[in-house]
Amino acid sequence: MGKVIESSEMRKLFKNGDQILTGGFGLSGTPLTIIDELLETEVCDLTIVSNNLGDEGQGLHKLFMQGKIKKAIGSFFSINKEAVVAWSKGELEIDLLPQGTLAEAIRCGGAGIGGFYTRTGVGTELAEGKEEREIDGERYIFEKAIKGDVAIVKAAKADTIGNLVYHTTARNFNPMMATAGKIVIAEVDEIVEVGELDPEYIVTPHAYVDYVIQSAYSKIGSEYVGAK
Repeated sequence: MGKVIESSEMRKLFKNGDQILTGGFGLSGTPLTIIDELLETEVCDLTIVSNNLGDEGQGLHKLFMQGKIKKAIGSFFSINKEAVVAWSKGELEIDLLPQGTLAEAIRCGGAGIGGFYTRTGVGTELAEGKEEREIDGERYIFEKAIKGDVAIVKAAKADTIGNLVYHTTARNFNPMMATAGKIVIAEVDEIVEVGELDPEYIVTPHAYVDYVIQSAYSKIGSEYVGAK
């Protein structure tokens, strides 16, 4: 079954209060076209799970500035000055996780694992309120798995049934997020027919992907340029 849809068709897939897993590190591997479509919807009170909230004026930063984000779960918000100010005023909830912990929590969510014990964060404010236990003489804290209502990911190529190939660092959080969403939407630079992707390079199998859309952005030099 073909999974390619027009970008505007995805708007109906989101609802108020959704927890949305968003791939990317800064703008690298970020599904910019899908985020633009979210801006055109009425949905709000979103929880965003992402490494950070985009770069100024781009990606998730636009979603935040439009007031659609209620809570952010990630590891690197210090570059999002407005988000930090909103958090200090009690206008934005933030769950801060070390980057490796964030990645592993999402991987667990996709693998059907409830959580895991880690030494990272033990003895710090990040451990407050979390179960702690000793294993082989070392202290560990328990981190719950993370799953999403919708996962939005960015890949370089997809075939029409949703097999995904990533480009270099865009592989960051995207493959694991594609396993942990109830609905998975992939934004790609190029869509090809089934059989054209080398199986050796497919990272996300089509079974995880529900919808595929063509990206409206191109990377020119270090800039992401949109068609809109």
